[in-house]
Amino acid sequence: MNNPKTIYLADYQAPLFTLEKTKLNFDLYENHAEVRSELTFLANESNSAHPLVLHGQGLTLVSIAIDGTVLDDSRYSVSDDCLTIPNVLTHFTLTCITKIEPQNNTSLEGLYKSQKMFCTQCEAEGFRTITYFPDRPDVMSEFTVRITADKALYPVLLSNGNKIGEGALDEGRHWVEWHDPHKKPSYLFALVAGDLVNLDGYFTTSSGREVLLRIYVEAKDINKCEHAMQSLKKAMKWDEDVYGREYDLDVFMIVAVDDFNMGAMENKGLNIFNTSCVLASSATTTDESFLSIEAIVAHEYFHNWSGNRVTCRDWFQLSLKEGFTVFRDAEFSSDMGSRTVKRVEDVNMLRTHQFAEDAGPMAHAVQPASFIEISNFYTLTVYEKGAEVVRMIHSLLGAALFRQGSDLYFERHDGQAVTIDDFIKAMTDVSGRDFTQFMNWYRQAGTPRVKVRGKYNPDAHTYNLTVKQSCPPTPECEMKLPFHIPMAMGLIGLEGPLSFTLKDNAGESSTHRVVEITEKEQTLVFENVREEPVPSLFRDFSAPIKLDFQYTLTDLARLITRDDDGFCRWDASQQMAVSVIKDVMQALGNEPAPTVNPQLLETHKQLLEQAIEAASGKSEQDLQMLAYTLTLPSEEYLSETQTIIDVECTHHARVRVKRKLAQQFYGLYHDLYTLLDKPKAYSADTQSIAERKLKHTALSYLVASGKQEALALAKSQFDKADNMSDEFSALAELVHSNSQAAIALKEESLAAFYTKWADDTLVMNRWFSVQASSSNPTTLSTVKQLMDHPSFDKNNPNKLRALIGGFCSRNAICFHDRSGKGYAFLSQRILELNDSNPQMASRLLAPLTRWKKYDDQRQQSMRQTLSTLLEHPALSKDVFEVVTKSLA
Repeated sequence: MNNPKTIYLADYQAPLFTLEKTKLNFDLYENHAEVRSELTFLANESNSAHPLVLHGQGLTLVSIAIDGTVLDDSRYSVSDDCLTIPNVLTHFTLTCITKIEPQNNTSLEGLYKSQKMFCTQCEAEGFRTITYFPDRPDVMSEFTVRITADKALYPVLLSNGNKIGEGALDEGRHWVEWHDPHKKPSYLFALVAGDLVNLDGYFTTSSGREVLLRIYVEAKDINKCEHAMQSLKKAMKWDEDVYGREYDLDVFMIVAVDDFNMGAMENKGLNIFNTSCVLASSATTTDESFLSIEAIVAHEYFHNWSGNRVTCRDWFQLSLKEGFTVFRDAEFSSDMGSRTVKRVEDVNMLRTHQFAEDAGPMAHAVQPASFIEISNFYTLTVYEKGAEVVRMIHSLLGAALFRQGSDLYFERHDGQAVTIDDFIKAMTDVSGRDFTQFMNWYRQAGTPRVKVRGKYNPDAHTYNLTVKQSCPPTPECEMKLPFHIPMAMGLIGLEGPLSFTLKDNAGESSTHRVVEITEKEQTLVFENVREEPVPSLFRDFSAPIKLDFQYTLTDLARLITRDDDGFCRWDASQQMAVSVIKDVMQALGNEPAPTVNPQLLETHKQLLEQAIEAASGKSEQDLQMLAYTLTLPSEEYLSETQTIIDVECTHHARVRVKRKLAQQFYGLYHDLYTLLDKPKAYSADTQSIAERKLKHTALSYLVASGKQEALALAKSQFDKADNMSDEFSALAELVHSNSQAAIALKEESLAAFYTKWADDTLVMNRWFSVQASSSNPTTLSTVKQLMDHPSFDKNNPNKLRALIGGFCSRNAICFHDRSGKGYAFLSQRILELNDSNPQMASRLLAPLTRWKKYDDQRQQSMRQTLSTLLEHPALSKDVFEVVTKSLA
């Protein structure tokens, strides 16, 4: 791709033809598939003798006909990416037969084979690799699909909608026909053919209809489906209760697939899932994965309305469905468990990864203005930041008005392909609010900086806050317009929240307000403040911004111990730790053993004592929140707080601070661990997960102390574990400990884990990942050896994410080794994947894109690696776009 085409939102044009009906016939064989499509077109009024242009890539055209008349070569033309018929009627049926080779499709887009199963992934533009078609989301059609295959090899044949027929054929073949009564774009098409078994369930809708729920898996995995089934039922009930959305087909199906580029796909009525996002059992699945599976099942189900019944006009509107649905699944997870824990997890990920995306060369608006390859825009910005933007709308309107707005949106646009502006208009129409300025969140890239300064007047009992907002330049725009920022806030006194009134505002005295920041600078005056407060700002993370407020460690200690907002308590603990770790980083070059600020030690002790009290049942504090508050910020997050990342200092300073806390409070951590390490039948309920999370946090600190007895404790937990959460957390502590005493235990445990789980693909991914993320200097050599391991498959995305991603994205100290060997290793993997799976290649490339954040030596090495990639003569669009933007 020497000159790949850039697509612009401003160039959007409505389709020239309406696609009334789509009939597809798939004949599946071991060495090929034949696809027969019958497409009934009607020219739109704006179409004055335009040609019919259909998308298509990598297809072998067998024949083409219009209204039964076969066209010869002079009646059409075929290029690398489309089929063009110059002269067509106003109303006609196009019949096209193509031949494809799913068994050789390593890109995992379109129709391909995962092990012995045929399956599809058509979002965003995979359908054009199946047959010639107007493959764009604003062309919606009613689909009827017939699948024919060998019955012995593929007894299960699935597609979207409801089954309307099936039968036997000669030579051991059989057919099944499916009809989807709801119009959909081609990206929502799905097909599966395989030797599968199923778990069935039923759900009765609010109107009294009984819906069949069916999860298809390989026979070996049938005992791992119940959690997903229960998650689906919860999601269906929640969507009815909270959004009034009822399911609309007779059956809802999920299929688990081993080879899948994404997590899951919301194809209408037939969701295709990566096995890692649906299969679960206590023996093989961690607590985090249980919760993740519940959220992903809910997310894909919620798409039935926010994405399927109402879909995107074009791919620039991707966050219309994804941002809204991520918000919906986050609210669902909050209602199923701890709301504060869910908020902390989401914000921690956003700050660590999405803020980094905003600050890098791939920064783009939630609604981007252009792209080269749409697959590169399935990003945290579109999904997670998009969800934060929807959350702000919810905050500004309140739950009742937001529900009215979503109801209007669904009713007004059911069966349509629409835009973000249509979503906002529904919210405007029910509320009367002007969202003109708010749209800057959708159309401007970057993370706003909000600088706040406070001043207390003890005589007048007033507290002034001066708020200034700005946003750094990003590739698409130097100067940013002010954002409309909801700032939820409170004022915290010595004993807790203070009541206050906001000057020139009719609101009553309260301890919590949402203030709207719309100017570059504005001053807020709070009256009737009885003592000098510490401001609690952006409570519950009310806007995706970076806050600049000059908190002292004493201020932060007050927030940690006195604030009634759980998110702000956690956030203050992170800010305190960041400040202390940075002091240690600064001292590392000058002092042999830098001291750790006693304020952190004292606050940590108080939190640890609270955790012991809660674990013993003497208080009702959230154990999981205590675990998060006790946990130091990650190296990734610490790196994002630095202008130029100091890889070695960041790693060693964090290790030093953790070791100090571990050694100073070893006895308290041992007491906490002992309280929580009780024999108990495994359960994935909220309380049990919280108990294990706090226990694993305690074990992590104990091992960090370097004591031999702590390593023995981890080994004991590993040996006696009856669930994957306990087993894997102990293994991770042993593998990541670099003490000499841990070496033998580490090797013994890795060998035992492999022997036990060698036949379980998903568990083996953990085995690869835990080794790839070890900070041991020999890890790159280990990773290279593991690439030749019989359990590793270079074509499987999950394996690539576990081993290659584990090393390059989650192991900064080793990947960014000054030798540059990590960069060369990743470059080689990118070139290998460039031809076979461009999507995976571009995603794994991310660690190299932020070369400007590093020191001169690393900058030069990373830039040279990117330049060498750019010289590759056949770079895919996916990789080309990332590399060129990174080097710009």
